[in-house]
Amino acid sequence: MAHSLKIFCCFFFFFLFSTLSIIPLSHQLEQHPLDSLTPNEFIRVQAIVNQSHPTTINDITFQYIGLNEPDKQALISWLQNHRPTPITAPPPRQAFVIARINHQTHELVVDLSYDNIVSDHIHHGFGYPLFTFQEQNRASQLVFNHAPFLAALNKRGLKVEEVICETFALGWFGETKQNGRVVKVMCYYLDGTVNLYMRPIEAITVTVDLEAMKITHFRDRLVVPVPKAAGTDYRESEQKAPFGPELKGITVVQPDGPSFIIDGSRVRWANWDFHLTFDARVGPIVSLASIYDTEKQEFRRVMYRGFVSELFVPYMDLTEEWYYRTFFDAGEYGYGLCAVPLEPLRDCPANAVYMGAFVAAQNGMPIEMPNVFCIFERNAGDVMWRHTETMIPPDLITEVRPDMSLVVRMVSTVGNYDYINDWEFKQIGSIKVTVGLTGLLEVRGSKYTHKDQIDEEVYGTLLAENTLGAYHDHFITYHLDLDVDGCE
Repeated sequence: MAHSLKIFCCFFFFFLFSTLSIIPLSHQLEQHPLDSLTPNEFIRVQAIVNQSHPTTINDITFQYIGLNEPDKQALISWLQNHRPTPITAPPPRQAFVIARINHQTHELVVDLSYDNIVSDHIHHGFGYPLFTFQEQNRASQLVFNHAPFLAALNKRGLKVEEVICETFALGWFGETKQNGRVVKVMCYYLDGTVNLYMRPIEAITVTVDLEAMKITHFRDRLVVPVPKAAGTDYRESEQKAPFGPELKGITVVQPDGPSFIIDGSRVRWANWDFHLTFDARVGPIVSLASIYDTEKQEFRRVMYRGFVSELFVPYMDLTEEWYYRTFFDAGEYGYGLCAVPLEPLRDCPANAVYMGAFVAAQNGMPIEMPNVFCIFERNAGDVMWRHTETMIPPDLITEVRPDMSLVVRMVSTVGNYDYINDWEFKQIGSIKVTVGLTGLLEVRGSKYTHKDQIDEEVYGTLLAENTLGAYHDHFITYHLDLDVDGCE
C-alpha cells in the first residue's frame, strides 16, 4: 500500500471493475447533447490536444476533461424540434479541457464534430485547476526520501512503514504575489488502527512545489504526542461487546420490478422525466427535469440544470500547521473524482439499480468508475395525503395515499468525510435535495490529556487524551437553474 491518503480515499476505486453495474454506459442507444463524454470521446480529446502541442507532449497534464455545456436556448430549441423526429441539427458536441502545458494553465474547447480546437485560452491571475491523483500521490511520497522528515519520525519513535501522508491545498490569503501550485503534506500514524485521522503527526510542516515536484520547505516545530490507537478502529470486525439490541433484517421487494425506466441517461418515473449525468468536478448533474400534467397532457418544465457547485470546508485553527485548511472539495479535489463505488444492500436498498461513469486520468485517457450512482424507489412508510370522513353516516370514508419517491444517490469520500448526496423526486411535484455528512473527524494532536489543563485558545474541543476536535464548518453550494413552467 502506497503512503498516500488521497489515493487511499479516491484513486483506488478507479481500477475496480464491478459486475454489479446493471446499466453499462456503452449500451446507450442514442447520444443526448447533455450526455457525459464517452470513453472514445476522452481518447479523441486527448489525441487532439496532444497533436496541437506536439513538442510538449511529455509536459502536458490533463487536470480536467468534461462536457462543454451547449447553449441553453439552442438546446431547448433543438429539444422542441427533436421529437418525434429530428428536424434541426443538435448543438455542437464539445469538450471543455483544463490542461497544464509548459507550466501554464490552458482552458481549451475541443469540437468533437470536427476534431479540432476552437478555443485555447491561457489562464492568468489567481486560481489553479483541479489536482490530479497522480500528482498528489507523487507529492506525498517525497517525504519518505527526505532526511529531515525521517529524522523527525525517528525523534518521535515512529515506524516509517506505519506512516501515511496526504496533500492539502495551500489556500490564498490575499497575497499580491502568486506562489504557484503548492501543497502542504500532512502525515498520520497507523500502528494498531485503520482510523489514521485519529492519529495525526503534529507540528511538522512540509511544503511541496507541484510543478518542480520537490520539497521547498520543512519545519519540525515541536514534538506533540500522537493520540492512542486503542478504541479508534471503526471496522465492525474490530468492535467488542457489549453491542446494542440486534435488529431483524428489512428487505424491500418489488415483485414486478421497478417503476422507473432508464434509457441511456434519461430517467422516467411516475410523472417525472429527467436527464442524469456525471462530472468529475461536481458529481451528479440533473438536467431537464419535467413533470407531466395529466390535465394539460403535457410535460411542464421544473429545473433545467442542478448540481453541487462547491463544498467549502474552512477550519478555524490558527496554528501554523492548520491555518491554511480552507478546502474547496469540488474545485480543488473534484467532488465527482472522489465518488466511491456504492455497496449493494449497504449504501442502497435491494431494489436499487446502479450506473457507472468515466473520468479522465492525468494523461487524458478514460478510467471507469463503476456503480457511482444508485437509483431506487423509496417507501419509508410515510403518508403523502389522507383523510377520514366521519360526517356522512353510516359510511366511514377513508382515503390514504402513501408517500412514494424516487432517489438518485452518490457518495463522495473526500479525505475523512463521506458525503451522501440524494436527489429525491416526489409525486407531489417537488425535488428534495439532501446531503448526509458522515465518515470521520480530522483531529489535531495535543499535549493535553484533560480539559482542566487547558489555559489557552486551542480552537477546538478536547475529545480524548491528546486529541482535539478542530472547529470547522461545511458550506454546500448548489447551482439550481429553475425553469418552472419555462420561467427562467
